[in-house]
Amino acid sequence: MSIPRQPHPLFSVVVPVLREADLINALVDNIRVAGYGVPLEILVVDGDPAGSTLAALRRDDVIALTAPRGRARQLNAGAAAARGDNLLFLHADTKLPAGAFQAAANALDGPADAGAFSLAIRSKHPLLRLIAAGATLRSRLFSLPYGDQGHFLRRDLFEALGGYPDIPLMEDVALMQTLARAGGRIVVLPLHVVTSARRWQAEGILRTTIRNLTLLTLYGLGVSPRTLARHYPAMPELPRGSRS
Repeated sequence: MSIPRQPHPLFSVVVPVLREADLINALVDNIRVAGYGVPLEILVVDGDPAGSTLAALRRDDVIALTAPRGRARQLNAGAAAARGDNLLFLHADTKLPAGAFQAAANALDGPADAGAFSLAIRSKHPLLRLIAAGATLRSRLFSLPYGDQGHFLRRDLFEALGGYPDIPLMEDVALMQTLARAGGRIVVLPLHVVTSARRWQAEGILRTTIRNLTLLTLYGLGVSPRTLARHYPAMPELPRGSRS
């Protein structure tokens, strides 16, 4: 019996994880629904050397990897193993909208060199809705989308840029800045990804927002990401009831 040959993926989706066992299967399901009809491969890269998130993975045809802890290192490890023509980097607590991959493909087939999605936060709190709208506006005005907006770009361009810099914080900002300085065009699509509100819920909305803006400003002024990382706590666990 011959084994059916898998189609060459149009997109490789790279997901860095650390202690995300409770949500990993729902995340894979979301990616597949969002990419229905599009040839995809999904790579989950665990920063836990014991592979605790990978041990909870119950979905077939997912490439499971471990890498040294650190989002940039995990993202780069996933990209190095990817086969797709294009890469989409997705945070573990972010969900894609229907049609995300077709919209990203259309953007990359046009004038865009890279892109991301508009941001929504999974909360009914009006201040968080305002924060999400502000983040989307900022990313459009300055061509500087954060990683939780789902970066996407061609794999050959990602490799030419040298991947994400090996820094403990602001790796997403640094990659987009490098591309913009090289003359690349970055688009922010109108489709919204929806990210978890867990950090704002755990640390406080105003405190989290002010800290994030302060860290971004200090990074822009040249403060080392290693210094800034000391003031950025680890991601809290996703509250029960928000894991689907």
